[in-house]
Amino acid sequence: MLPAPAGIPSGLQFGRFPITQVQPAVEDGRFPAKAVPGQGLVVGATVFREGHDQLGVTAVLKDPKGTVRQSVRLSPPNGPRGQGTDRWEGVFTPTTTGGWSFTIQAWHDRYGTWHHNAEIKVGAGIDVELMLSEGAALLAQAADDDAKRTAADRRTFRRAAEALADQSRSVEERLGAGFSADVVDAVTREPIRELVTESAEYPILVERSAAGQGSWYEFFPRSEGARRDPATGEWTSGTFRTAAERLPGVAAMGFDVLYLPPIHPIGRAHRKGPNNTLVAGPGDPGSPWAIGGPEGGHDAIHPDLGTFEDFDAFVASAQEAGLEVALDLALQASPDHPWVQSNPEWFTQRVDGSIAYAENPPKKYQDIYPLNFDNDPAGLCKEVLRIVQLWIGHGVKIFRVDNPHTKPVWFWEWLIGRVNKKHPEVVFLAEAFTRPAMMHALGRAGFQQSYSYFTWRNTKEEVEEYFTEVSRDSAPFFRPNFFVNTPDILTQYLQYGGPAAFKIRAALAAMGSPLWGVYAGYELFEHVARPGAEEYIDNEKYEYKDRDWAGAEASGRTLAPYLTRLNRIRKDHPALGDLQNLTVHQSTDDSTVVFSKHKVLPDGSKDTLIVVVNVDPHGTRECTVSLDLDALDLDRQDLTASHGFRVDDLVSGQSWEWGEHNYVRLDPHVEPAHVLHIRRGAR
Repeated sequence: MLPAPAGIPSGLQFGRFPITQVQPAVEDGRFPAKAVPGQGLVVGATVFREGHDQLGVTAVLKDPKGTVRQSVRLSPPNGPRGQGTDRWEGVFTPTTTGGWSFTIQAWHDRYGTWHHNAEIKVGAGIDVELMLSEGAALLAQAADDDAKRTAADRRTFRRAAEALADQSRSVEERLGAGFSADVVDAVTREPIRELVTESAEYPILVERSAAGQGSWYEFFPRSEGARRDPATGEWTSGTFRTAAERLPGVAAMGFDVLYLPPIHPIGRAHRKGPNNTLVAGPGDPGSPWAIGGPEGGHDAIHPDLGTFEDFDAFVASAQEAGLEVALDLALQASPDHPWVQSNPEWFTQRVDGSIAYAENPPKKYQDIYPLNFDNDPAGLCKEVLRIVQLWIGHGVKIFRVDNPHTKPVWFWEWLIGRVNKKHPEVVFLAEAFTRPAMMHALGRAGFQQSYSYFTWRNTKEEVEEYFTEVSRDSAPFFRPNFFVNTPDILTQYLQYGGPAAFKIRAALAAMGSPLWGVYAGYELFEHVARPGAEEYIDNEKYEYKDRDWAGAEASGRTLAPYLTRLNRIRKDHPALGDLQNLTVHQSTDDSTVVFSKHKVLPDGSKDTLIVVVNVDPHGTRECTVSLDLDALDLDRQDLTASHGFRVDDLVSGQSWEWGEHNYVRLDPHVEPAHVLHIRRGAR
């Protein structure tokens, strides 16, 4: 807090004006809120005062050197959250990476208080001369005392003060001078403040753009270029060299992160066969997550894929194509991993002397030993840090961490903090499909992003509720990556929804979050599940896949053009790069989701999109869409002669005039979604 005004006791929890429920403050500042450069960050607080005088609230943003970079005047939000709640909100935008901070300042708004009182009293003929005199004194004092004001603003105040005091003029003229646009503009830019109360300082960690924005694509390098001998049925694994041939195709769809499952040697003991069977044949490659064999462990490359030289060439080729390689960090071991012999204390020993394999009842993973961080935490920390630093040295700056919720949270806080201190550009994605408390704790501990529940949110009610949660409640510490599928997750929605379901989920993911991803085969509408399971039949985790990309493209049996269009829209529209700017709108249909994203750009222009999605993949839906016009931030010049506004559908290329209420018809077998861009300056 700022020093207490004279006469007020020091050391109290409340300052002159109470400032509570500050946002974005993660556990009252124990952990930093997350941001990326250029991303709008919602800032707010609950601020109030005694009596009826007017209150002003400002958020002050400081860069890593402690220099004030933005001072944002806050206002009550639209809708129920701003009605009688004493809530104040605004948006500020950090511009560079590093450790930023902010404070909330509350202050007596002298001009606002006088304006409010004068408008009421003079209009009612009460204390007219007194109110005009007070206004004159207020503006004269501001002109003389406030050195921060420009000379032009001081002249504006003096002229207004003289007019307010000039009894030869009419009351209307005098009051009009005090209420003039020039005066209002001057006090809006630099308010007349008194009794300023400041909150504690709250940290913001601004990380590189890839921490909070990106389009991910996952493929198994061993499948890219893999070939099966039709005569013998034996497979030849793909390599980094053959996998590099797929890079242009991935980049052409507009993805910017290529995620590789583990590329290390795979154990032989208890190796899983096709469809997770317990017996593997001599040609079965095994699960890449069963890491470790005679060739090495996490610091080695599977010999079928190539050498470190081949990997470095693959990373370089990806970079040339505009892709950044993300590598899987799976802290577990096969029974053949070198750690099992060198450091058996890193595992859980059973009473019979055996090592416990991984289980998630009823699932059993006999080919994987989980690590135990309680026996030798210092030794494990040192080893894992060594491994991460090794791959950083080979150009990997993004790690997708497998099952982080099965390791202590303190470990991730330590590891990510230690790595990011030396390499702040490194990003960690948590693959944690678990309870919210753990997922959120991992975000607070340092994970830059996380898998999310989006995969299972399919109905209108589920989508609206989840979009609101992740864009508002958990946004300061939890960045959701909306993966539409994974090798382990093929939802019933995709199994039975047909091609329309694939388009619907892609549109929701790509437009709903700054982070989204797909696993290879999604664009080919792969949808057949293993009986009784929510995962793909002939799962690529346990065998090779030889996909005919070229044949699918030639015959039109691919979603690639649609994914390309979505990613192009994401790159063209900065509003889609923010997480906290999402507003859910209303529709009269129980399967039509409507939301918008709005952003004011540094040059003052506005980027606003309205997304309308029919989440029923089987039937055409018709409804009325009702928009919250305040959320669209329309200006007078944006309106047509009939007081509507122009929208362009970025998917279909069609254009319409929309208003507050709009008829919509979406046939999922033709086009299940509108992505509408508001055409500014319609006149």
